Amino acid sequence: MEKEQKAMQESTFEFARKKSRELEADLSVHPSQYRVLTGDRPTGCLHIGHYFGSLKNRVEIQNLGVETYIVIADYQVLTDRDAFDRITGFVYELVLDYLACGLDPENHKTCIFPHSYVPELNQLLLPFLTLVSSAELNRNPTIKEEISASGQKVINAGMYVYPVHQAADILFCKSNIVPVGKDQLPHIEQTRQIARRFNTKYHAPVFPEPFGLLSETPLILGLDGNQKMSKSRHNSIAIQSTDDETRRMIRTARTDSERFITYEPERRPEVANLLRLCSLCLDTPPEQIAAQIGDAGAGKLKEMTTDALNSYFAPVRARRMQLANDRAYLREVLKRGIERARTVAEETLKEVRRAMQMELW
Repeated sequence: MEKEQKAMQESTFEFARKKSRELEADLSVHPSQYRVLTGDRPTGCLHIGHYFGSLKNRVEIQNLGVETYIVIADYQVLTDRDAFDRITGFVYELVLDYLACGLDPENHKTCIFPHSYVPELNQLLLPFLTLVSSAELNRNPTIKEEISASGQKVINAGMYVYPVHQAADILFCKSNIVPVGKDQLPHIEQTRQIARRFNTKYHAPVFPEPFGLLSETPLILGLDGNQKMSKSRHNSIAIQSTDDETRRMIRTARTDSERFITYEPERRPEVANLLRLCSLCLDTPPEQIAAQIGDAGAGKLKEMTTDALNSYFAPVRARRMQLANDRAYLREVLKRGIERARTVAEETLKEVRRAMQMELW
């Protein structure tokens, strides 16, 4: 039975990966046929793992001409932490990171908005909840992992229905592509299921069934070398870090006792992680960088990685510092994003009411 379930999961992932590759190839050919929804929770500044794992990809998609919606999921912060007194500041930090890294609402079809300012999103949540059973929510593996990671003894209903809330975020703008990691695929499948059930139940093709666009960037480990880079694990380097801060943090990065540097991700994950970071910045294969360092050891590896990171992020950090002094512009970006998101959401709600035969005039 376990083998059958594993085979089914692998088969599902293989399908998702194949579909992702097809979508990626078609995006540059037919960008107007796609609409992307992605986003982050405002829990602090973004780090270089965020950048290489998703932000860089978002900018590339935007630059192809794809309509892109980026939700700052402020309500979702309330599901697993008491950080409400810092959310506003974190929202502005996110916008700074977005703009500094190249997301551009002025010259591209990119919309950045906070969830709490688009109430129409929450109006979609109620009909969507009627399309999902509690047993299906219980089975969602991503939610199980997030509940476990939160360390909470009492799980609030907001976290429990998070996949349905996320479906409302994705479907309000009729997104048909969602950039995700492998661990988020269950959310996408649940969103597809909700879209399918709504269209079938109400006999109206209101919502597209979105697919996940999987990142090809390898997992970026934290400076401890054995788990994902994360602010909460205190093993990350913020995008906004100074040159000196980056240098100090890289010095603390774990390596191993072997002097000769080789790229062997399975056997030497800590060394491989630094090589990978250097590789992403220099656009050079990690094997080539390892051969260049040779027996110069971990000291040389850390020096090269530091220099590569500081050089790569220099223009991003300069742009961020410039924008940080223009709060009025940041507010304007959010106001325009909110207006656009609400206009789209209102149109979708009209279709939803019409399909459910709830129109009063």
